Amino acid sequence: MAELDRVKERIGWLKVVFAILMATDITLLGWLAQNYNVASDFQSLMAFVAVIVVTAGVVWINRVAFILIDKLGEL
Repeated sequence: MAELDRVKERIGWLKVVFAILMATDITLLGWLAQNYNVASDFQSLMAFVAVIVVTAGVVWINRVAFILIDKLGEL
């Protein structure tokens, strides 16, 4: 039973991290959309790199969560 609770807690924690990363990603995309013509090239490049990194984090968290959900089904 302890393993079941541990997997549930990890999934709950991943949901929080996923929500934070999604909010960050949407905010960065919104900033890029509003400021692409007034921001310096460096700022735009760094924001674009940040969007890529945060999106990769979202994908990774999603994959880990689905693996844990599958594991939860086996328990």
